[in-house]
Amino acid sequence: MADSKVARRYAKSLLGLAQERKIADKVYEDMQLITATCDSSRDLFTLLRNPIVNTDKKDAIIKAIFGARIDALSLAFINIITRKGREFYLYDIASEFVQLYKNSKGILTVHVTTATKIDAALRDQILAKVNLNKDQSIEIVEKLDPSLIGGFILRVGDKQFDTSVSKKLKQLKNEFDDNLYVKEY
Repeated sequence: MADSKVARRYAKSLLGLAQERKIADKVYEDMQLITATCDSSRDLFTLLRNPIVNTDKKDAIIKAIFGARIDALSLAFINIITRKGREFYLYDIASEFVQLYKNSKGILTVHVTTATKIDAALRDQILAKVNLNKDQSIEIVEKLDPSLIGGFILRVGDKQFDTSVSKKLKQLKNEFDDNLYVKEY
């Protein structure tokens, strides 16, 4: 809980500064780059969270990876975080910044998990069902999970709608397990 408060405060500060300088879009891209890089590189994520590695070493690695690829404001912000010994929170701050930016722009993220790749017609149906507020723009994040067998799982914010075949099979199995008509000896 305390970690998320720290990350949210830093992210709010960075967003405010980026909006003030009118480069929020660029900083948003930078924070997406940081989260994507940490997601794809478990070594970098572990390095940032390792208390044994010297802060100067971490700062040098961060600058080598992101130095030429991100805006000067983002780099200066990361420098402040590392000087304060808060590089542990860099991934959380970047993730929180992305979420705050999307909220400020009215972007709603919809996660759709299916057993097979969805086509354009189904994507349009999802957009039509989810887009109740015409002022919001919708971002669809697709994920493939063959274990669903069929159907889909739709997650919007903290709400989830699961119509997968695997869930229905599990429910059916539970109903058979709780069969009241089978006499136990």
